[in-house]
Amino acid sequence: MKIIARRMLREFWIRHPDAKGPLAAWFHAVRQAKWTGPADIRDQFRSADFVGDNRVIFGIGGNEYRLVVHVYDPHQIVRTKFVGTHRQYDRIDPETVEP
Repeated sequence: MKIIARRMLREFWIRHPDAKGPLAAWFHAVRQAKWTGPADIRDQFRSADFVGDNRVIFGIGGNEYRLVVHVYDPHQIVRTKFVGTHRQYDRIDPETVEP
């Protein structure tokens, strides 16, 4: 998968250094993945949640952080829409949030 907006992840882990390891691990795992649908995502990340507009929510770092991405299966693209603390996540709508 091609991941768009890696810079957003980097900027987040600069502010939250303990998120760097889990976000980097997620990034490398997804970059090597070849998802063709939700079942592939669920096979790799059991705790992934799916919402409208082909968006997927990942718990990062023991669910201390949340990552929302938009998955374009046919083109093998994942676009980062949001990364934040669990508290910040509670204030957004994961179906419509934009970077």
